[in-house]
Order: sequence, then C-alpha cells, then structure tokens
Amino acid sequence: METRMKSPGDPQVIAAIQQLIKAIQAAGVDPLVLELVHLRASQINGCAPCVFAGVRSAKKHGETDERLHSVGTWRETPFFTEEERAALALAEAATRIQDGAPGVTDEIWDAAADHFDEKQLSAIILNISITNFFNRINHTIREQAGKTW
Repeated sequence: METRMKSPGDPQVIAAIQQLIKAIQAAGVDPLVLELVHLRASQINGCAPCVFAGVRSAKKHGETDERLHSVGTWRETPFFTEEERAALALAEAATRIQDGAPGVTDEIWDAAADHFDEKQLSAIILNISITNFFNRINHTIREQAGKTW
C-alpha cells in the first residue's frame, strides 16, 4: 500500500493544529496521560502511523514497555492509575460513537471529572478529537507507520 499524498496539510492549517497541540500541552495534564489517550484512540481506529508515533512519544516521556503493551487491555491489568483509567475510558467512549455505541455516559464523564478540572478535561477532549482527526486523515491518504512528519 502506498501513501496517496506526501503532505495533506496546508501550512496555515498545520500552524493552527500546532497551536491546538500547544494549548493541550499547556493545560496541566500529565503528558503520559495524553500519550495514553492518543495511543488508545489510535488503536481503536486502527491507525498504524499514530500508534507507532504514540508509542515512540510515550517512551520519550518515560513510559514502560509493560504499560504500552497493556494499553489495549487496560481494564484487565493493574498497571494504570485511577486517573489514567478515567482518561482511557473517556478516550474510548468519545472515539467509539458509531453504530449506536453509548458514547460518553454520565458515569464515564463523572469519573473523569473526579480526576481532572475543566481546563484539563477540555485538553483531554481536544486531544481525543485531534487524534481522531489525524487517524481519519491517515486512513484516507494511506499514511504509513514509521515515517516522520
């Protein structure tokens, strides 16, 4: 499978996205939580380049192989904090909104709100959204894992 486009983004669009990423990073959420959220949403969407980049980025932030290998099964492992579990549940619910999935229930929202303030929740939601955005672009253009953007 070959990539359909070399660069799908207009420089002005890329600059705007970079501003969104800066806002996400400035909201006070632990960078590892953001990396876990990105990785889980990308796994759900089957986005190989984002999974690859997410693992690489998480490792740069000090994430362990043990936890990275367990993100897809986070509910069945002891490796994640309650805060991380709340963020992962939010990421899954916000990503799986197709085919009648319940989306973000009050229970999922309340658990996340117990661990994060509104500014942090906004950043996590934006992080989930921008991950889904990139996942869809990568699927459309057939972006390959392992490339540097």
